[in-house]
Amino acid sequence: SIEAVRDALRLPSPGSTVAIPDGAELDVDGLSPLFTPNADFYRVDTALTVPAVDPDSWRLVVDGMVDQRVELSFQDLVDMGVDEYVITLTCVSNEVGGDLVGNARWLGVPIRDVLAMAGVRDGADMLLSTSVDGYTASPPLSAGTDEGLDAILAIGMNGEPLPLEHGFPVRMVVPGLYGYVSATKWVTRLKVTTFAQDEAYWTPRGYSAEAPIKLSSRVDTPRSDTPIDAGTVAIAGMAWAQTVGIEKVEVRIDDGDWQQATLSTAVNDDTWVQWYLEWDATPGTHYVAVRAVDKAGTVQTEERAPIAPDGSTGWHRPLITVTG
Repeated sequence: SIEAVRDALRLPSPGSTVAIPDGAELDVDGLSPLFTPNADFYRVDTALTVPAVDPDSWRLVVDGMVDQRVELSFQDLVDMGVDEYVITLTCVSNEVGGDLVGNARWLGVPIRDVLAMAGVRDGADMLLSTSVDGYTASPPLSAGTDEGLDAILAIGMNGEPLPLEHGFPVRMVVPGLYGYVSATKWVTRLKVTTFAQDEAYWTPRGYSAEAPIKLSSRVDTPRSDTPIDAGTVAIAGMAWAQTVGIEKVEVRIDDGDWQQATLSTAVNDDTWVQWYLEWDATPGTHYVAVRAVDKAGTVQTEERAPIAPDGSTGWHRPLITVTG
């Protein structure tokens, strides 16, 4: 079985690893961990049955507007040299305060290195990626060629081969773009093309062709469905602004003043951060609102927007019940 093949696969040692700084993870009950366990990592795709792809038979084709067609085996990809990356992924279907977002250590090869082997021709602006099951996604070509962006072909996730449901043996991981335009699982083809010539799976279904991840934050604890006792309580949650980074997080109780929360130390600008604020909770019901500010000075908008066509917006504002 493919599960047995995966279990027997030994990942190569990365040429470089990511140092996790002190203070990257806060010790607060009810707060999401810095790294999302593979078993808990969200899964959203169009595969009714998880594809079973043997690494020995897997091939990646790079074609389209290139100087030469390239075809790589799994071993060819590994032989290019793999490194470790820490990147947060977000689904466009994530509602305000939702959990369709996760952070992991990835092992992979930069997409730009693979594209360089093919030679990208002038005039191209889209990288149409195709899954073994026919699904397509359309990150801008710049996401795959930018030296400052770690868009990768990933083979490992949190220290083990990719789980089958997360794209084994190879998937794409692109910082700063919603998964539906970038995070193709079971990827088998990269076509260098244009937005004028091609469109991906979700574009004719009402979603934007390009979809940068929006600045967002959420409250993890306390929860609206679990009453808490009056007294000193830690309000805590997550915030993310992939490729830009979080500058600060602010919390407001009911209609009071905004208070600045304490942040964890960010691993990098491509990952989420944790935050917390101590609150002297009084009996009754209280709205707890959170908003983030990124390093470019952008303040998370209060305006509510649905997930279509390019991601939800608004402040997470759960109603918390405090008992006497």
